[in-house]
Amino acid sequence: MNILAIECTHASLSAAVSRDGNVSVVFGSEWNRAAETILPLVQQALERSGTSKEQLDAVAVSSGPGSFTALRIGMSAAKGVAYGLDIPLLPIPTLSAMAEAAFPFTSAAVIVPVIPSRKGEYYFTCYRREVLEEGVSEDESARGTIGDVVAAARGLGSDVVLVARRTVELESLSEAESVCILDADFFSAASILPEALRLAAEGGGVAPSEAEPDYRQKFEPGQA
Repeated sequence: MNILAIECTHASLSAAVSRDGNVSVVFGSEWNRAAETILPLVQQALERSGTSKEQLDAVAVSSGPGSFTALRIGMSAAKGVAYGLDIPLLPIPTLSAMAEAAFPFTSAAVIVPVIPSRKGEYYFTCYRREVLEEGVSEDESARGTIGDVVAAARGLGSDVVLVARRTVELESLSEAESVCILDADFFSAASILPEALRLAAEGGGVAPSEAEPDYRQKFEPGQA
C-alpha cells in the first residue's frame, strides 16, 4: 500500500510517503508560504521514497482543526493529487492523530492535544490513552482559553500531558502552574499515516469532491 500524506494545519509543513511500510518524510521551512511550497514538497517526498505518483493508492491529509488558510491549502493540494490520479482521499482528524503520535514520548494516562484557534483560544480534546490504544476515538473537540484547557485536563486526574507546538502562553503556564507540556515538534505528515493505512485497509476514504477541511468555526477577515 502506497500512501501520500500532507500535514500543514498549523505552524509546520510536511509531506510523507508510506511505500510498502517504509516511510519517507520531508519538511518545509516556510509554513507561511505553504501555497507556493506544498506541491514541490510533495514531489520531494515522492522522490525520496522512490515512488512515482502513478504508484500511489491513496492520499491522506490532516483535516483539522487548524489554521483556516493552511487547512484550505493542504486540503486543496491533497484533493488535486487524488482527483488527478482517481484514487481515494483519506481525511485524518488532526487532534486524535497528534494524541496517538505522542505515545512514544509520554506514558501519561490522559493526552490533551492543543491547537491554536483564534488569538487567545485553542482547540483541544482530552483523550484517555487506553481508549486511543484500542483504536477508538471521538472526533470531538472543545474550544476555549488556555485556562479552559487546563481545567478540563485537571478534571481527569494528575497523570495528564498537554501536547502542543509551543506558544509563549503555554510556556508561561507551564512555569506558573506546573502543567506538563510535551512539545509536538514530532507531529508531521508521517504521524497521520498509521490511521490512513488502517482506514485504507478497511476500504475507507472519500471521493476528492466530498472532502472538506474541518474548520470548526466561521472565517473572519484577518484570521490565519
